[in-house]
Amino acid sequence: MSEKGRLPPLVFVSGKYGIVGGLLGFVLLLILYYIGRHPFLIPVFFDFRVLLFLVFIFFTLKELREDQFQGILFFWQGMIASFLFTIVFAVLSSLPLFIFMQLEPDFLSTYISLMEQQLEGLPPEVVERIGKETFEMNVNKLPDTTKWDLTFLYLWQSFMISLFISIILSVILRRQPKTQ
Repeated sequence: MSEKGRLPPLVFVSGKYGIVGGLLGFVLLLILYYIGRHPFLIPVFFDFRVLLFLVFIFFTLKELREDQFQGILFFWQGMIASFLFTIVFAVLSSLPLFIFMQLEPDFLSTYISLMEQQLEGLPPEVVERIGKETFEMNVNKLPDTTKWDLTFLYLWQSFMISLFISIILSVILRRQPKTQ
């Protein structure tokens, strides 16, 4: 905390964007589910979080650099700000997701049945590439999937998606003081 009792800019700005992004992320999960596109069946590289993280991390780092740090942003500051954003985002979208699954049990059962259909439709070449034993093991474990499993998966994927985006944006937006 600074001398005025306020949060440091790195924490405040990251938290501010994380709150908005996390709530928007949860709303997008609901929208996808209710329009018939189960959000957990979308490949991670087409996940809406990629675009969401690009936009929100970009504006987090840009605000820090331009408004808080007088035009200077080190790589480490960008990475820490991105990580703080991701923590807030992941918690604020994963916890409501878990609560939603408590209130809407069809979310989990729909995921399991649609995933089983998707796996059954895989071509034999893909199954061989994965490995028949591994494939069978995953198909057999699928009915045992819990709400915690999906919540943790969403949390984990959020951090993995954010890691790559954070590195790229921290490099692009960094600006160090000029040496003479």
